[in-house]
Amino acid sequence: MKIELDEISCITDTSITIRGSRRRITVPSEIVEILDLKDGDKLRWIVFKNKDIHIQKVKK
Repeated sequence: MKIELDEISCITDTSITIRGSRRRITVPSEIVEILDLKDGDKLRWIVFKNKDIHIQKVKK
């Protein structure tokens, strides 16, 4: 996947916590602000065959 750097708003890292069958990911505050995420909002995860991931806010 080719990425144009002038189209990037934010690059940040996060970690996953796995405890038994529970999995949690912290959404970085910059992403919450950029996407205007609120409690109960949903994110869609799209995984490509080359293992790249695209995450987007699901519109209501």
